[in-house]
Amino acid sequence: MTQIWKPHVTVAAVIEQDGRFLMVEESVERGKLFNQPAGHLEGGESIIDAAIREVREETAWRFQPTALVAVQLWRKNPEAPSFVRFCFTGEVHDHDAAQALDLDIIATHWLTLAQIRARTTQLRSALVLKSIESYLNGDRYPLSVVQNFLDQ
Repeated sequence: MTQIWKPHVTVAAVIEQDGRFLMVEESVERGKLFNQPAGHLEGGESIIDAAIREVREETAWRFQPTALVAVQLWRKNPEAPSFVRFCFTGEVHDHDAAQALDLDIIATHWLTLAQIRARTTQLRSALVLKSIESYLNGDRYPLSVVQNFLDQ
């Protein structure tokens, strides 16, 4: 029987304010790493709703996506799982400082590109910097390209 390949579907958000990017410092198996707010798509959830939820859960900011930056297929090595990552950009507002963050989130940070590049070895994956560079290069696609046809 042939095994069916199934990548993990994830979302991420590149959020910039005043030349700084919203990043999360998280505790994972490899230690403390930096990432964009990101996470897995949950059952019955639209891809855009997943990005909104993940930003809120990991940063306590309300996220309003404005564009898709990239759709990325990533695998660390041939033995590792594959990920299809939808990376958005947008604006945040309505920060709830009293909200508890996801358990694996140590802290949130607003970092400059130079500060992020200085932490290259501490980035969750190569997609973190690649996504920021795509954003800075002006890569933007309308949200209408991300279509959902759930329960129809």
